[in-house]
Amino acid sequence: MGKIRTETIKNLANEIREKYPNKFTVDFEKNKQVLDEVAIIPSKTLRNRIAGYITRVQVIKEEDKKPVEYDDEI
Repeated sequence: MGKIRTETIKNLANEIREKYPNKFTVDFEKNKQVLDEVAIIPSKTLRNRIAGYITRVQVIKEEDKKPVEYDDEI
């Protein structure tokens, strides 16, 4: 099983995403750079966890935008 992110990380990530909705992508490295520009985060570990959560949320949003393909065969 994977590691569970704390509410603090989720809340911070969502707050930052709401302030800067168009700055984040599905690329973890770019998201780390954006976080360095838009927020003062005291530790590298915290920044990476927030960037990782934001990346995961962005990937899920991208997958939701794709059309669903159905097979007509039963």
